[in-house]
Amino acid sequence: MTLCQLFLQPDAAYSCISELGELGIVQFRDLNPNVNSFQRKYVNEVRRCEEMERKLRFLETEIKKDELPIYDPEDNPDAPKPREMIDLEATFEKLDHELKEINTNADALLRNFNELTELKHNLTMTQGFFDDAEMAFTPAHNRNQRDSDDDQVQLLYEYSMISHNKLGFITGVVPRERMVAFERMLWRVCRGNVFLRQAEIPELIEDPVSGEKLHKTVFVVFFQGEQLKNRVQKICEGFRANIYPCPENPHERRELAMGVMTRLEDLTVVLSQTQDHRQRVLAATSRNLRTWQIKVKKIKAIYHTMNMFNNDVARKCLIAECWAPVSELDRIQLALRKGSEASGGGTVSSVLNRMVTREQPPTHHKLNKFTQGFQNLVDAYGVATYREINPMPFVLITFPFLFAVMFGDAGHGILVTIFALWMVLKERSLKDKWRNQEVWTIFFGGRYIILLMGIFSIYTGIIYNDVFSKSLNIFGSSWRVRFGDDTLAKHDSVILEPTPFNYTRSADYRQMFSGTPYPIGLDPVWQLADNKITYTNSVKMKFAIIIGITQMGFGLFLSLWNHLHFNHRHAIYLEFLPQIIFLACIFFYLIILIFYKWTSFDGSKATDAPSLLIHLINMILFSYKTDPPSAAVFYTGQKQFQTFLILLAVLCVPWMLLGKPVYRIIMNKRRANYSTVTNHAAGNDSDVEEQHQEEFHDPAEKRGVVLDADVRDTDTEDMLDDEHSHQQHHQHEVEMSEVWVEQGIHTIEYFLGCISHTASYLRLWALSLAHAQLSEVLWHMILHLGLSMNGYGGAIASFFVFMPWSSLTVFILLLMEGLSAFLHALRLHWVEFQSKFYKGEGYPFVPFSFRLLLDEAPVEA
Repeated sequence: MTLCQLFLQPDAAYSCISELGELGIVQFRDLNPNVNSFQRKYVNEVRRCEEMERKLRFLETEIKKDELPIYDPEDNPDAPKPREMIDLEATFEKLDHELKEINTNADALLRNFNELTELKHNLTMTQGFFDDAEMAFTPAHNRNQRDSDDDQVQLLYEYSMISHNKLGFITGVVPRERMVAFERMLWRVCRGNVFLRQAEIPELIEDPVSGEKLHKTVFVVFFQGEQLKNRVQKICEGFRANIYPCPENPHERRELAMGVMTRLEDLTVVLSQTQDHRQRVLAATSRNLRTWQIKVKKIKAIYHTMNMFNNDVARKCLIAECWAPVSELDRIQLALRKGSEASGGGTVSSVLNRMVTREQPPTHHKLNKFTQGFQNLVDAYGVATYREINPMPFVLITFPFLFAVMFGDAGHGILVTIFALWMVLKERSLKDKWRNQEVWTIFFGGRYIILLMGIFSIYTGIIYNDVFSKSLNIFGSSWRVRFGDDTLAKHDSVILEPTPFNYTRSADYRQMFSGTPYPIGLDPVWQLADNKITYTNSVKMKFAIIIGITQMGFGLFLSLWNHLHFNHRHAIYLEFLPQIIFLACIFFYLIILIFYKWTSFDGSKATDAPSLLIHLINMILFSYKTDPPSAAVFYTGQKQFQTFLILLAVLCVPWMLLGKPVYRIIMNKRRANYSTVTNHAAGNDSDVEEQHQEEFHDPAEKRGVVLDADVRDTDTEDMLDDEHSHQQHHQHEVEMSEVWVEQGIHTIEYFLGCISHTASYLRLWALSLAHAQLSEVLWHMILHLGLSMNGYGGAIASFFVFMPWSSLTVFILLLMEGLSAFLHALRLHWVEFQSKFYKGEGYPFVPFSFRLLLDEAPVEA
């Protein structure tokens, strides 16, 4: 990475930045960190882009409301020219205004239509009320038995006739759920001096105000006097009832009803035409919406980037600083030249200069869709320091392998692999399908990680010979049962001897093991053995220790690579050597003992084999007892050799603790002596320099500063070096105290960490045991119930128990156990592996890229 300076002509800056955005290999720096966002040069252009984005969001909302498809562009559109921005604004303004006008008119028409619909139902049902009232006023000998409501209407009519006053009434529509409260309120406020008739509208009616479809009820309230009329009107307003006019004359009511029906028919035609026009506008917009959104995002990104530049008024240019890969400088120059030509802005081209800086560059990794997920796992711990070794290529293999060691089941691995292959093969169609679902985004982003985890799980499942908790006998077991029928009838279980002949037993024990191990993985005979867990625990525990120590040792050798690259020669002798010697003296030696025990003790000597755990404890305690067989030595001279290893390991502790601080003390003294000599020589030359100062007229020449950006300012850097050395000389005591504390913590952390980290790798064995036992429990407690039955009943039972077995397998073993194994594998890499060599104190390279911009802020499909 290199820091570059760009000199851009104002007219060509937009086109040049557009070309760099398409290239996506330049990270710009903000040269105006103290300037408010609202005070920058191109803030008005950014605001215009935000206004266009708001209008496009409104158009997209309307398109989705009508459930119209939004078409993606076939090609990636280029960023439009600055003058095209005015045309886009005019187009968006026209569509926004037209669509809002259509919506306003449609809402008004729909509100009028709903009001007329309610009025139609109101007139129809009110006419029924008055017809019932007229029947109630017929003579008693011409009518049948009347109910209480008819009697009440008759009484009110007679009272009104006596008092020479006519009854008044109000009709309207109220939501059905408010009708009970409405009726109770009328009765209480009017003290029973009103008469209410109601009828429910059978279909749903859209409310003219809220637009919701509700069940409504038509009502008629009869009253007498203006006071009661005012009370009834206020109650109707309080319950948000829609009051409609209703003539007293039946003929006028019929004419009003006919007029309402005619207006409803006309409004239906107008609403249909309005909706068709809206559909045509939205359909035409949906074809270009995605293209417009991409163009606006690119315009906004360009002006936002240009706000980070300095405006050099004297040189009439824009000055930008950016980080870029050295290998891509030619492509950047070509993009700048292309942008200048596209703008047509004169003969002055853009200038790119490399700068010399002491700032730490960003960390850039060349990745693809396969390695991106693994790099995200590493970056979650910390972004690599610039030029620090990247553990991603190693994590790409070790992470799925350690996961598979804990998840080892070929059947479960096949299911995981099928799921990952589906995501990989269908990634184009699945990419934007559920982008708003966070869980799905995590799974889809790690599809290649899941694929490798599934493949490695199949491999470890074959090694464990474990397929849904069952073993496969593909090549034939290496064990044979050589017992007679009498022996098998007398015992519930028998012991299979690994030796060809055991003299302490009868001849029935001959040749039970062929002497040739099973070709791949665990022998299937262990599936039937009572001591299966004892055997597999021993093997998996030792493999976990071997894998853990090997990975930690590999991490230390990667730290050696870092020391060599950064030229930290002292760290090789003062850190790497004591660390690797300590690890080798105890833990690498333990691995050698494991392999030595496996190769030196066969079945005939198995009972006399020493215990590795007791052996390691005795090695630390310098205790060498021969009384129990498990404490016997492996080889002659073992006591002297192990004593030497322990003493050498103990020597590594002060070596690492004192080495680096003593080295820093020596180097500080050398810098102090060098600074004293340099200052004395500079004092002798100052008098001579003062005599020649009058000959210089340029202040820059007096300072010895070279203004060319391509030339290194050596005088300034030497001055900074002297100042830094001077500060170190006066503050070395404080810094040395920090060095002592830091080195002490680092030493304690490493030597204790070697023990704790080795024990931490036993989680490989523990989770593998838990996964195998859970799988076996689900098989025997659920699926075995159906498989153990015979006949049609067994087939039916197997059909019913398969669903709970498969569901528990997916949710418990694949999801929960898979997540647990994933997190444990991640911890082993972050803490046990990467802590040996990886600092992760850098910051990522985030280039100005239109592709990344559109991927990070995807347009919802």
